Amino acid sequence: MSDSNPSVGGSLEDFLEELGERDEVYGGAIKRVLAWEIEEARKTQSVSKSEMALRMGTSRTQVERVLDPQNVAVSLDTLERAARSLGKKLRVTLVDV
Repeated sequence: MSDSNPSVGGSLEDFLEELGERDEVYGGAIKRVLAWEIEEARKTQSVSKSEMALRMGTSRTQVERVLDPQNVAVSLDTLERAARSLGKKLRVTLVDV
């Protein structure tokens, strides 16, 4: 038996690019990872969401938005304040594609 299907072997990135959804998917994935990392740091340090909000100088509702992996409408400033509230630093870098 031979693998002669020409559509097999393409990358997910190529597929998403074809659909015009690559940037949206990447943005969502980045936010999910950041939300997870912030939540893990919060839990590890036993910081309540209310305490985190106090440290950030914001509301608990805003903390919920930061921790919501589906909410991609969170500013870099807010993510930076969330990271700092837990003794972390947000680092954003540009990479070649």
